[in-house]
Amino acid sequence: MTDVAYFGTMMVLLGLADGMVSGATHTTAHTIRPAFEVVKTRPGVSAVSSVFLMALADRVLVYGDCAVIPEPTVEQLADIAISSSATARLFGIEPRVAMLSYSTGESGTGTEVDRVRAATALVRQRAPELPVAGPIQYDAAADPEVGKAKLPGSDVAGRATVFVFPDLDAGNTTYKAVQRSAGAVAIGPILQGLAKPINDLSRGALVRDIVNTIAITAIQAQGDEPA
Repeated sequence: MTDVAYFGTMMVLLGLADGMVSGATHTTAHTIRPAFEVVKTRPGVSAVSSVFLMALADRVLVYGDCAVIPEPTVEQLADIAISSSATARLFGIEPRVAMLSYSTGESGTGTEVDRVRAATALVRQRAPELPVAGPIQYDAAADPEVGKAKLPGSDVAGRATVFVFPDLDAGNTTYKAVQRSAGAVAIGPILQGLAKPINDLSRGALVRDIVNTIAITAIQAQGDEPA
């Protein structure tokens, strides 16, 4: 308990604090490890993941996972999709989930696309009320005309708000490309799946980044309160 990260995590666990923000002067592992050991995951969730809120000129999209799980399994991909949808709702975004791949619908085969297809089926089984499409390419998920052509009849194609990437390589590369090339504001990473809100900062965080992360953590804490 003499370690600041463990002390802060215990305060959150015991209800003495509603959430924790750390990392400006500590590594990600130093911030997250106590949460894994002490707070642990929500019931029904096996994996802690993350999202970025991508604020574009006309809308806000949710990208996950871009920071935590390098090569998610089928179950972890399903966890990311369901957790990302819950995070979207917290911020007033209606979740329509695109399980991204290099192929859309039944057109492609291969180990990677089959993994996304299996994860999509698992999401439908675990959260039947959640609109989800997959496997689906990014253009079919984001552009209505392309979505109509590639996946006609889908309530997600061309209208996706939550984008679940097949691995960390794709997610991290894409969010940075959109941030730098399209001028989007990337807010995150926002940790999700933990039983209590704990978020990590970059060691290069600016005051604005710290304030944004505190605000996000407060919103997560309010979402955890009983109705």
